Parts: sequence; structure tokens; C-alpha cells
Amino acid sequence: MQQLSEQDAAFLASDSAHANANVSLLHIYDQSTAPSGKVRFKTILAHIESRLGSAPIFRRKLMRLPMGLDQPYWVDDEHFDLEYHVRHIALPKPGDWRQFCIQVSRIHARPLDQNRPLWEVYVIEGLDSFLDLPAGSFALLTKTHHAALDFENDDELTARLHDLSPATGAPPPAAPWFANAAPAMLPLLARGVVRNLLAPRRLAGPLSRRLRKLAPSRLALAGDVLLGGAEMPLVRFNAVVSPHRVFETRRFGIDEFKRIRGQVRGATVHDAVLAVCGGALRRYLDAHDELPLHSSLYALAPLSVRSGAAAVNVDAGHDGLSWLRVALGTDVADPVQRLRQIHAQTSGAQAMGQAVGAREQAAVAGGAAAVLGRTAKLAARALAGQRAPMAACSITNVPGPQGPLYLCGARMSYFSAMLPISDGLGLSFAVTSYDGRIVISPTSCRELMPDPEGFAQCLRDSFQELLALAPQPAAAARARPRKRVP
Repeated sequence: MQQLSEQDAAFLASDSAHANANVSLLHIYDQSTAPSGKVRFKTILAHIESRLGSAPIFRRKLMRLPMGLDQPYWVDDEHFDLEYHVRHIALPKPGDWRQFCIQVSRIHARPLDQNRPLWEVYVIEGLDSFLDLPAGSFALLTKTHHAALDFENDDELTARLHDLSPATGAPPPAAPWFANAAPAMLPLLARGVVRNLLAPRRLAGPLSRRLRKLAPSRLALAGDVLLGGAEMPLVRFNAVVSPHRVFETRRFGIDEFKRIRGQVRGATVHDAVLAVCGGALRRYLDAHDELPLHSSLYALAPLSVRSGAAAVNVDAGHDGLSWLRVALGTDVADPVQRLRQIHAQTSGAQAMGQAVGAREQAAVAGGAAAVLGRTAKLAARALAGQRAPMAACSITNVPGPQGPLYLCGARMSYFSAMLPISDGLGLSFAVTSYDGRIVISPTSCRELMPDPEGFAQCLRDSFQELLALAPQPAAAARARPRKRVP
């Protein structure tokens, strides 16, 4: 038995009839590397079952207290049924990318059954008409509620399913598992009553305990780094979202992003990604005659506060990350100038973040969910005319490994993600990195973005515009001064 943290309980409370906190990870595999050249559903099912014991959360469900007297608890699901959670579907002919995006958007939008463990896996076959992906590929979609995710400790199902080599052999038999009995309700109710009585004399939850330790001046500085003070105009993504989702994606080379960032001294790959997303947003809104001309739109984005080489990696991980409200330069026509402005913000905020210190940065990083929630609430109030929204979108890194991974011997050839959206914050970009590639995947609402293919083309055009201005690798090598040989 384990009680949910304040932050995870807030993710649960944020669910509504038309928006939920599901996070879906998408993987596509090449079956030709599997031992027999074919991976069957029963093999995947046995493989997943053999890895369930690596983390208790996969067989735990929520236990709520009457009248919400305290945060819910994770307890063992005595009726756990693996085949409920792992499902097998196929795309209809011709099995193209558009059909895939529609199918995964529908799966992502459906709420999870909160009377069962908060995850589902879909094995998707029939991917017969994908460009740049091997014939006979299959996909794995894992959908997990944000309250059950812990990327920092790899307590996430897909992180535990993959191997570094295709030669893994047959999965061992699953170890016997017996559910622990659910705790008695009366002691939990008594504990909840006591916690509520003591609430005025303490700040509940680990996030509050961390923030309580901050000096007032440092807390104010952290807030400035996170949210800034400027306001922005309303755009279509600051509206109420519907229950329908849309998803698209574009793949790029990490080396190409390194060329792009080289146009501004000191810029990082992350700065280049933000500039591409800002350019895409500018192009899309301009095509719909909705681009604000005199002020920039903002995004919530993670900021690395590390120094050295790790600071330029998109997949730097959660350690050393805080959240920054970044002006995306959507009012700037020159793409290099846009990149320069973004770098000035992130480098300045990084310097302030390092000045705040490691303990305070941990508190700020832990409060990312609260920042997102506050932004969504402010944007929702803006719909009623109370004030301008804080951001037009979120841009979030979902790190992946830079070497190949395998599932039952099949090599993973594609990795992306779908992230939650909410009222007032109806666009999220997932930026995934894997095996030398960066994938940028926007998720939105069908009513706010009826043409996701058009938005994806704006992403591609924004990237190509910046890449065309970057020096060619050979030219860059000739321009580099030679070192004298002693």
C-alpha cells in the first residue's frame, strides 16, 4: 500500500469529461530482426507478463476514501487481468500513416478505467503503407495516466520492456504473484481526519515541504524564471478543448539540429527545437489569418540548468531541469533572429537557475505540474475575459536512448509520444529523441486543429527554413581554424 503524492493526486483531480492526463508512448518495430522474422501477439503478451514484477505499480489500482477525506492509495488489484490491459488491433487497408494517427488519437483520448491499474498497451498491426519504415512493421502504444508515471526512476512499463540486444531468448515464466489484501478502511479514515485537523499547522505533501524551505527572495526568483511577467494575446489554442484528439509527427536528424544551433553562438539543440516549434506556430496561424503581429506567443518548456555538454542534449533527463515560459518569437520573420532571441532567454534563465542552487531547482522542477495547472486555469479565466493567457502551448522533452532498443528481438525504428492537453492549453509538443533522431509530435484537439497534416507541414517547413541557412558540414569544417601541430 502506498499513498499518492499531492502532485499525482492533482493529476487525477484534473481529469474531466473532455480532457484527461493520459500520456501515450508510441513505438514502431522492424520484425525482420526478430529470431524467426515474426513477432506474435502471444509472444509479446508473455514478454510483458514476465516484466510486470519489476515494478509494483503495474498491478496496483486506486483506493479512494469516502468524501475525499485524504489522498487515494495504491493497492494491489486482486482481480488483475493482463489480457484486459494488453490489446491487439490492426489498421484497415491500406494501413497508411493517416489511419495510424487517427487510430492512436482515439485511443489516447479515451479515459482509463480508474477501477483498474491505470495503464493499457495496444499492439497495432497492419502498418503496410508507411514511408521510410520497414514493411511488416508493428506498433506498440502504451497509455498510462500521469499519476502512475515515474520517468525518473524508470517506473514506466515500456522502459522495462526493452532490451539492448535482439538475442534475448524466450521470456522466463512469470513468477507467481498473489495480491496483498486491501487495508481496512476505518484506520485510513481516521488517519485522513487527523491529517485534515493538522493541515493548518503544516504544508502537506512533498512539494510543499520542499518549497517551504526556500527563502522568500529565492522563491520569488524561481517564480520569475518559471512564469515571467508579460502577457500574450489569445489564440485558438487558448480555448476549451473537446474530447477528440489529433496527433501528427515529423522526424529530423540530431546532426541537422546541431547545424541549426551553430548559427547562434552558444545556442543549444533545445533552443533550435524551440525555434522550429515557434516557426511552425507562426506559419500555421498566419495561414489561418490569426497570427498576432505585435507580440510573441509563449510556450512552457523544460530548461536544463546543467553546465557543459549535457546542457545541449535534448535527452538530458529530468535531473537538472526546471520549467521556463519562453517567448517563441512568433512575431519575428527572420528565423535566425528568432533562434537568437530564444537563446537569450534560455541562457539568461539558466544562469539564474544555477544561481538559485541545486536544492531550489529541485523544488522548481517538482512544481512543473502545478505550473502547468496554473497556466491552464489562467488561460481558462482569459476565456471569460478576466486576463490574458500565460502560454499558447507546452513543449516537453520525452527522453529516449541514443542506441537501438529491441522488443522480443524486433528493433525499434520509431519513438514518439502524445501528451495531455487541457482547457486553455490546447496544444502540446512532445520532443522525443532516439537513435540519432529527434521527433517533434504535436497533440491537439480536433476542433482547434482540424488539419494536423497542415500543422506538421508547417513544422517541416520551419525546420527546412532554418537548415537552409546553416552552413554545410564541409564548409563549416573548412572555416574552422586549424590547430598548429607542435
